[in-house]
Amino acid sequence: MGSMNTISTAERATWKDYLVLCKPKVVVLMLVTVLVGALLAVPGWPDMMILAVALVGIGACAGSGAAINHMIDHRLDTKMARTKNRPIAKGRVSPEQGLIFALILAVVGFALLWFIVNPLTALLSLASLLGYAVVYTLFLKRATPQNITIGGLAGAMPPLLGWTAMTGQVDPNALLLVLIIFAWTPPHFWALAIHRKDEYAEANIPMLPVTHGNHFTRIHIVLYSLLMFAATLMPFISGMSGWLYLTGMLLLNARQFWMVKLIFNEADEKAPMALFKYSIQYLLWLFVLILIDHYTIASKVIG
Repeated sequence: MGSMNTISTAERATWKDYLVLCKPKVVVLMLVTVLVGALLAVPGWPDMMILAVALVGIGACAGSGAAINHMIDHRLDTKMARTKNRPIAKGRVSPEQGLIFALILAVVGFALLWFIVNPLTALLSLASLLGYAVVYTLFLKRATPQNITIGGLAGAMPPLLGWTAMTGQVDPNALLLVLIIFAWTPPHFWALAIHRKDEYAEANIPMLPVTHGNHFTRIHIVLYSLLMFAATLMPFISGMSGWLYLTGMLLLNARQFWMVKLIFNEADEKAPMALFKYSIQYLLWLFVLILIDHYTIASKVIG
């Protein structure tokens, strides 16, 4: 009887439920970093047709990874207020339907990248998908409080994917962009983990605040924010970006450290979530700055 109820509920799924499975807000932010990587890879404007196909293909692979994450975590999702209304957790989409949807997205995305963009980008996108959906979600998330640190590498790949889509090769400057997102990821998620500590504990997910406490996590947020600051200096030091980027980057990091300082006030329960939300704006504006600076430098060179 229970399975029949699940099926009848799943039949009422709408296209919006399948869109939710793709985590569209996360994918859009990711595609912004893909776009920046692609635009930075060439001195002028890239091939717009290849760029458009790359964005669709990479986006499809990212959406596939998100859908697999929903499928694997649907039992855990029912235990957390933040996730209990997700389509699979609620039963509007069955795990089997979620998996089929994810596989279709993966095949379409991989085929577009392999046949129209280039095999390197297709393979790196597949590796990123498997890293997030399988290695992180299935193993690391449940195995170690350093889950987000190790698993963050998969989430840091998008700018490299954009770069390889345009050039067909890995470039040191693209790896600098990967390093920035890699260093950004732990403070971003640990701020959320502090805010949602009780829910993660209830779901038996060994996030750092659950296993080592809030103060230990705050110290690590400071350390990784320092690492992130060092990483964001590298584009200027390497010559990839100029003074415009440096000025904006210093302002963004100053705000970051101010927000980090606030989370040490135990009485301010809103500070961790405020840091989490700011970190999204931080990454977006940082990549916009890199892009504006790139075309400012390019126009001076052409002039």
